[in-house]
Amino acid sequence: MMEPALRPPPHKSAYIFPNLLTAGNLFAGFYAIVAAMNLKFELAAVAIIIAAAMDGLDGKVARMTGTSSRFGVEFDSLADLVSFGVAPALLIYIWELKAFPRVGWVAAFLFVACGALRLARFNVQAASTEKRWFTGMPIPMAGGTLAVTVLFFHAMHAAGRQTSGILFVLLTYLLSFLMVSTVRYRSFKQLETKPHRAFYLMVSVIILISLIAIHPQISLFSLAVLYLLSGPVEPIVMFLLNRTPARKARLARTPDESHRHLPKGEQRP
Repeated sequence: MMEPALRPPPHKSAYIFPNLLTAGNLFAGFYAIVAAMNLKFELAAVAIIIAAAMDGLDGKVARMTGTSSRFGVEFDSLADLVSFGVAPALLIYIWELKAFPRVGWVAAFLFVACGALRLARFNVQAASTEKRWFTGMPIPMAGGTLAVTVLFFHAMHAAGRQTSGILFVLLTYLLSFLMVSTVRYRSFKQLETKPHRAFYLMVSVIILISLIAIHPQISLFSLAVLYLLSGPVEPIVMFLLNRTPARKARLARTPDESHRHLPKGEQRP
């Protein structure tokens, strides 16, 4: 039997590609901070979404080219803290939380602190956790949720609809809690390792992009809310789905209780 050919080690110059994407993530996050300080909230939110896209690509490029490294992991975490911790917290604070003097800035700080703790826990547990799941809401999704929330409600305000600022305070606290919680969220990394699903994945991505193109604010906000709810809700749904067949199986194995009270030797017709 022939031995499988070993994959040659990547050239040293190949390591620059995922790190360039991480640097692009960091640049977009810093630009979001500058835009938020200049009250350009829509630009800041879009910059955070672009940073999230680059953050998703750098890991995939590193795995595809075999250029994953400890340096890349640490660089990615530092960039994520800026782009999805500091930038969204500053954006939401200047945009809405500033109206709540103490509660508002504490919520913004808590979001940054919980994001840093989430990244530290991820780096420590990365080698021992299941690849299909994240423990706690990943910080790119938490920061992205704040960004698309700003886009969605900014469009609503432009249409003349007013919303209560307390909603954004509660959302910031909720996202902070979810990042450091033990609630499991799907990572979707298993899709990369199943080539037979590549066609269906491609079709799904095309449909998703088409839906987003129709109305970006509503589509992105809806996707963010669905992912936020998926962590707490999915285990409950799976428990209920698994409980029903198990209950039916127990009832099928349990004999008719009425036969137990008949005299010995008698049976109900």
